[in-house]
Amino acid sequence: MYREVEPLLTADPQASFIWLRPLLPGDLGWVISQHGLIYASEYGLDRSFEVAVAEIVVEVMRSFDAAHDAAWIAEYQGRKVGSVFVVGVEDKTAKLRMLIVDPSARGLGVGRLLTEAAIDFSRQRGYRRMVLWTMSMLSAARGIYAKAGFRLIASVSGVSFGCHVTDETWELDLT
Repeated sequence: MYREVEPLLTADPQASFIWLRPLLPGDLGWVISQHGLIYASEYGLDRSFEVAVAEIVVEVMRSFDAAHDAAWIAEYQGRKVGSVFVVGVEDKTAKLRMLIVDPSARGLGVGRLLTEAAIDFSRQRGYRRMVLWTMSMLSAARGIYAKAGFRLIASVSGVSFGCHVTDETWELDLT
């Protein structure tokens, strides 16, 4: 028993702490860059994906209203390791956008924490449902969404971002 507790008592408490914080200057560029780098290296998507993410960031931030929208950056050991955005798209519908987790932080629960923050915010703001778009090849993200209670409601296959992809729409009842 002592050996199981000892690391908890001797470890730096900040070393395992994942902190979710609001956006700061420079974060939007990081979100775009991470999407471009990760999706190109892991899934073979071309530059048009990074451009699409940049366009989404601009669209979201131009109409950002803290009463209806939110964004978080996850930090771990002083580094940015993830992001998620919530955007009100209809009176009672929120959309989860741009969830990303740095490969070095996978397995730490960053994606789950970000998703939970987005869901909690949406419920607190009175949204009745949440939707998101993803691709079928993103198995880790899809697992997070399924565990959070989202269900797949539509899928369409085609060529996007220089690859054959299956776009998916997922939905969560927040009531």
